[in-house]
This record gives sequence, structure tokens and C-alpha cells, in this order.
Amino acid sequence: MFKGKEVRVILEEEVNEVYKELNELVGEEIKKGIEKSEHQVLLKSINRAIELLKDNPFIGIQIPKRLIPKKYIEGFDVTNLWKFNLANYWRMIYTVTSEEIKIISLILDIVDHKTYDKLFGYKK
Repeated sequence: MFKGKEVRVILEEEVNEVYKELNELVGEEIKKGIEKSEHQVLLKSINRAIELLKDNPFIGIQIPKRLIPKKYIEGFDVTNLWKFNLANYWRMIYTVTSEEIKIISLILDIVDHKTYDKLFGYKK
């Protein structure tokens, strides 16, 4: 609950597929006795971020409207965009929508730092 409203966190279809693959990969690593890997750290970071979003969908860093990539405006009709910094310089990109009874955080992308910089036009 956030300000008396139910909060739902939804993974966009492609993100959900990648998330499932990451879960399976981590499961295989654990079966092989691998106790800590980059995959496991990333999955733990994503799961932590999802739980934090359920408590406060505005916990991330808001992206200024002028910097929202067309990919998100045209593909998802977003009017706001947020980022959440994950482990190992990965980023979770999401938008927040509201209905009368609930707030929905839709995770649009989970990208590495290099892809994030390219997507938002940042240069080194």
C-alpha cells in the first residue's frame, strides 16, 4: 500500500521473458553449486527493487520529460519515466500509472550501463 492505494508491479512482456530466463539460469547455477555469480547478484537486485517499488513506486530517480526516449513514448505511451539503479551498473526503467484504486509500476526495461547510456544519449 502506498498512500492508501494498492501497488502492483508488472513486468513488460519482453522484460518478463528475460526475467524468467535469468531465474532459470540462476536456478541452474545453484544446482551446480555456484553460490555467487553476476546473474545471482543481478536477480537479487531486481527482486529487491520490485519489493521497494511495492512500498513506494516513486523510489527511483525521475527522468526529465525532455530526456524520455521515443522508444518509450511511442511504444508505451509513457508520460513519466523512472530509473532504479541495480547491481553492477544495471538499470531498471519503469513508468508509474494510477487508477482510482491502485498504482501500477510497469517495468519497461532492464539494461546494462552501456545500453542505458546509448538509449539516453549519454557520452563518456
